[in-house]
Amino acid sequence: MRRIDISMSLHAGLAVFPGDAPFRSEPSHSVARGDPYSVSTLQFNSHAGTHVDPPSHFLQGGLSADRLDLAALNGPCLVLGVDSARRVIGPSDLPEFAAGTQRVLFRTSNSQRWAREEGFFSDYVALSLPAAEELVRWKVSLVGIDSLSIESDLTGKFPVHRRLLEAGTIILEGLLLADVAPGPYNLECLPLKIRDGDGGPARAVLRTP
Repeated sequence: MRRIDISMSLHAGLAVFPGDAPFRSEPSHSVARGDPYSVSTLQFNSHAGTHVDPPSHFLQGGLSADRLDLAALNGPCLVLGVDSARRVIGPSDLPEFAAGTQRVLFRTSNSQRWAREEGFFSDYVALSLPAAEELVRWKVSLVGIDSLSIESDLTGKFPVHRRLLEAGTIILEGLLLADVAPGPYNLECLPLKIRDGDGGPARAVLRTP
């Protein structure tokens, strides 16, 4: 068994979705400056880097990050490779899932771009609403993707987020999957326990079967 870290590192210059606050780390104490210990003050938004979208991200009264069922975030998962020429993930990109498949992670051309660059790119590969409908039909409990948002929506209505979250499907965004071959794994994902959090930055790891 080995573990593959599929999380983004939080650091100054981290790519953020347009309009989100950038990550900042300011040392308040530093051994290098002669202090007895090092301590830093961190500033970042609730959807920084690799993170979980709980229902409360879009739904009034929805579950917040600290109240998510951790069993839904951890366990067997399937990494699906999407053809690098695809710009949108549609129903035809989804296989006939094996009975009981609960967690699906999409590895797209986004991952190769993250491996080459760290800045935000607006033409990322995203999930279509028909594909989201299909995932809901299969009763998938978690959907992850290698982009900072699971959808590319210019209307401001965010139908993919809403469809998945209304169905109780947790969204995991900001994954790094360039070094991950498609196939079955075990997902370990723990978002920060932010009380009433509308998002949860997370450390996500895949374990080989």
